Amino acid sequence: MLNPNLTTDRPTFVTHLECSLTGERYEADRLHGLSSAGRPLLVRYDLPAIKASLPKAMLEARPTDLWRWRELLPVRRTSDIVSLGEIETPLIPLTRSGGPNVLVKDEGRLPTGSFKARGLVMAVAMAKALGVTKIAMPTNGNAGAALAAYATRCGIETIVFCPDDTPEINVREIAVQGARVYRVNGLIDDCGAIVGRGAAQGLWFDFSTLKEPYRIEGKKTMGLELAAQFGWQLPQAIFYPTGGGTGLIGMWKAFDELEQLGWIGPERPRMYAVQASGCAPIVRAFDEGVEHAERWEDAATVAAGIRVPKAVGDFLILRAVRESGGKAMAVGDPAILQAVDDAAKKDGLLLCPEGGATLAAYREALRLGWIDEDESAVLFNCATGLKYPMPPANAKVDRHTEIDLAAL
Repeated sequence: MLNPNLTTDRPTFVTHLECSLTGERYEADRLHGLSSAGRPLLVRYDLPAIKASLPKAMLEARPTDLWRWRELLPVRRTSDIVSLGEIETPLIPLTRSGGPNVLVKDEGRLPTGSFKARGLVMAVAMAKALGVTKIAMPTNGNAGAALAAYATRCGIETIVFCPDDTPEINVREIAVQGARVYRVNGLIDDCGAIVGRGAAQGLWFDFSTLKEPYRIEGKKTMGLELAAQFGWQLPQAIFYPTGGGTGLIGMWKAFDELEQLGWIGPERPRMYAVQASGCAPIVRAFDEGVEHAERWEDAATVAAGIRVPKAVGDFLILRAVRESGGKAMAVGDPAILQAVDDAAKKDGLLLCPEGGATLAAYREALRLGWIDEDESAVLFNCATGLKYPMPPANAKVDRHTEIDLAAL
């Protein structure tokens, strides 16, 4: 059952869509992919009208779920919402393995166990509203699972392509939740090329990252929630696992919208885009001072979710990082795995590898003097660690023998 916030239609304030590169305007309430310049479209709102109609106190009185932000989201009709219970995710202190001011925003609490639920619930709702009946998407795992769940819930046919080394649990959950899933002997952009060819033939709508405008709007709720959870301030630093970078782009957009509403000031967190050293195109572009990232060849990392050799929104990621005074950072697989182990054994929080990458990056930034331990830092754990392989635990006790209990 939807919460009382959603029992009746509420006005939305979308005015138009806008090319993120050129500023070219596109009509709202029409089906769009990329702009004519081949770049992502951004949803724009009548923010003065929202400010006049939505006092902050009214928002604060609502249930703390994703849909409390309805006026800042693109879904116009309540009947188009496709919900599986998108909660506000908690901030968990990571004092022993992180530091006294380190908090983890644990996105693994969301439906399908990852932050991909935020983007896909919005994208699927808008696809439903705009009459889409068949979707295809490339995935490294969690996005495909979220798409399968939401699309199945509203009757949209779904085809998913994933690299053949995608974690087995991801492939199986995609299939069991109603999508047709195919393993591809390549990386996620190779899967995306297959999706693109089918879309060009009119076989399906392309749901690749940032190739439709609404996943950003779902992901930006991470930034909206952070502002509310921090009492309408913002943390001093955010460490975000960055593949396609939709969430980082979305949060940066959310902060701008909140400032225009008068709910936060101009201060911004330093944004740290975290990649794996085995796939770090954004880091390389950041270090070279360029605005677009070349494809990373032979990408390989234990953190499959950030193994994205080329991101269509590369320039938006890099702009946000640079404007914030942050960094693009790469961390190696050994540091990632050590961070996952430390968070579990010292703080009892099971991170996914991509979440482990943010803890490894925080530690490196601390070592390099890029952040002080007195500063507030939020690390994003983008999925539940329960989806990923864990070390074996094979110790046994034979109940038929004398057991040295003190030695256990």
